[in-house]
Amino acid sequence: MGRLDGKVALISGAARGQGEAEARRFAEEGARVVCGDILDDLGSAVVADLGDQARYCHLDVTRPGDWAQAVSVAIDNFGRLDVLVNNAGILRIGSLEEMSLEEYMLVVNINQVGCFLGMKAVIPTMKAAGSGSIINTSSTSGFAGMPLLGAYTATKFAIRGMTKVAAMELGHYGVRVNSVHPGGMDTAMTDMPEFGHIDKDAAYGAQPIPRIGRPIEVAHLMVFLASDESSYCTGAEYLVDGGFMAGPPIAGMEA
Repeated sequence: MGRLDGKVALISGAARGQGEAEARRFAEEGARVVCGDILDDLGSAVVADLGDQARYCHLDVTRPGDWAQAVSVAIDNFGRLDVLVNNAGILRIGSLEEMSLEEYMLVVNINQVGCFLGMKAVIPTMKAAGSGSIINTSSTSGFAGMPLLGAYTATKFAIRGMTKVAAMELGHYGVRVNSVHPGGMDTAMTDMPEFGHIDKDAAYGAQPIPRIGRPIEVAHLMVFLASDESSYCTGAEYLVDGGFMAGPPIAGMEA
């Protein structure tokens, strides 16, 4: 018996990386999954591998019509929608002085507005059902700033705040809303050319668990929050960061 038997989940950014790991773990636990992404070939391949319990939907998270279509795919194919994982996001690097408004707003529209639109799209269905779990992917950058990540950090703080507002608005309807805050993860996001000279594990060598995280480690937590095991959890923040936020590294104390 799977921990998500009978549940239907919609996951944005599910074609690769963290979203793909979440889609696969949800399916392993018995959920039926709608995988949304703009990477149609990769997303379709993931769904083909998962079989009859999954469907693919082209989902540009900045477009309300795409979100409406994704919800319809869930309802039309599986008859319900129990879980939303707002996973899609991008990262752009640049100082506040040098980053253009266009690039800043690109990050805001995908990360922050996309999360807002995802919640807005699923709320009527979940309220009508009297239950649901919305899981918003923030970051350790939703707790602390880092140079050159102004746009990304702004959106991740916003997601953290929106999550709490949504939890307060929706709790009496049986809908839970939580945020997950990964630290550094070994995904395509950290394969950007700007990081090409960096040893991923060495970059996190001073934190309590001295390595970069794996997408599956976030997916395990997502399963808990999607399941009835977390029935009394809402408005909360869940770190998956190897202890990065526990405190500043102290020179000479790594081992």
